[in-house]
Amino acid sequence: MKTLFKFLILLVLFASCNEKNEAANNFYKKPQTQVKPHLKAIASDDALVATALMAAPEAGRDSATVIGYNMKGEFVTFREGSNEFIVLVDDSKKDGFNAACYHKDLEPFMARGRALRAQGKSRDEIFDIRAAEMASGELNIPTGTTLHIYYGPETNYDQGTNKVDQAILRYVVYLPYATAASTGLPEQPVASNHPWIMNPGTHRAHIMISPLAPNVD
Repeated sequence: MKTLFKFLILLVLFASCNEKNEAANNFYKKPQTQVKPHLKAIASDDALVATALMAAPEAGRDSATVIGYNMKGEFVTFREGSNEFIVLVDDSKKDGFNAACYHKDLEPFMARGRALRAQGKSRDEIFDIRAAEMASGELNIPTGTTLHIYYGPETNYDQGTNKVDQAILRYVVYLPYATAASTGLPEQPVASNHPWIMNPGTHRAHIMISPLAPNVD
């Protein structure tokens, strides 16, 4: 009888230990990413264009020129526009999402950068080459021209709104050779959502404006 009683006690303790171990294992399990069934992968040229247009001001989207790498990896003009905006689609061969919209007068400067990257030039080399070409007058960045960047870590999007999951906007206003002293802006961001001047005193001097990220559903 004593043997049976001891056996029952051991059985209860064993079951209790198993329950605790299972609870501990569940606690340390990595939570699964919530599936968002309304999102689709960007898998066509039409989707590339639709999502990239979210970088442009809403009033200018229908008439903007759209360029960039198509799904085959070819740099093409998806459509010719009639207003001041050029939209650059996300490069599907790269991680994350990054589309841009900029004033058409920036295109020679942007195109020169793309050409130099295609030649295998480094970031620093591109900076120096375009600096020299700006100094000589071969290139020009008109003061006050803008760049809108729509970017995020994911490449899935909502087909109803064309918004890319977790993507947000930041803005650049070009002021070649401007400085903190000439603009009154700090050279480093003092807080989220505050403008500051980047690359001060150089041909690429520009005001950076990074809005706060909205709440993501």
